[in-house]
Amino acid sequence: MSSGTLYLVATPIGNLGDITLRALETLRQVDVVASEDTRHTGVLLKHFEISKPQIACHEHNERQAAPRIIQRLEAGESVALVTSAGMPGISDPGFVLVRDAIEAGIQVTAIPGPTAFAMALVLSGLPVHSFTFRGFPPSKPGKRRHFLEADADSPYTLIYYESPFRLRKLLTDALAVFGDRPAAIAKELTKIYESVRRGQLSELLANLEENPKGEYVVLIGGKEADH
Repeated sequence: MSSGTLYLVATPIGNLGDITLRALETLRQVDVVASEDTRHTGVLLKHFEISKPQIACHEHNERQAAPRIIQRLEAGESVALVTSAGMPGISDPGFVLVRDAIEAGIQVTAIPGPTAFAMALVLSGLPVHSFTFRGFPPSKPGKRRHFLEADADSPYTLIYYESPFRLRKLLTDALAVFGDRPAAIAKELTKIYESVRRGQLSELLANLEENPKGEYVVLIGGKEADH
């Protein structure tokens, strides 16, 4: 019996209308959906009238779930890996399963779709020809500073994901580490309250609301942008 295929299926980062026809076709044809959040994916599947069994594969159980998913793939089943939003593996679970599937000789492919950092980058007004996506910075102050300092001399646009609870801290540390560079903050992309604010880091920090809400992408110009 030949092995099944592992599909990495990108899902909307907000607006459900952004799902692709290929994503829907794939979700309808696979045997099982491996989900970061089965309840969240259940809402998505129900919205598009798709009924599929789900198994959990999230950051806390991926190393345990991956071997079980590999077994199903080796038995000939096809599996769609879906995270709560965007492309699996991009600041979301997926790397361990993909690595293990490749090592097992299983076919892996991706169904492309929305990715928050790419949308934020093209809307930022910052240079797009070269960039560095850094994901979520560490939550502890010392580690966050060290994390930022690693890119202090980078000439490339820097991209971070951040929660509303740590957004002010990230901007404060970024201003201290990088100086007052051009930057942008993208909020709630593709959703009702989508916004992109652009300006110097000091301006963005000074004008930040008292209690930020939503999901954020922070973009900072590279070192060359200082001149």
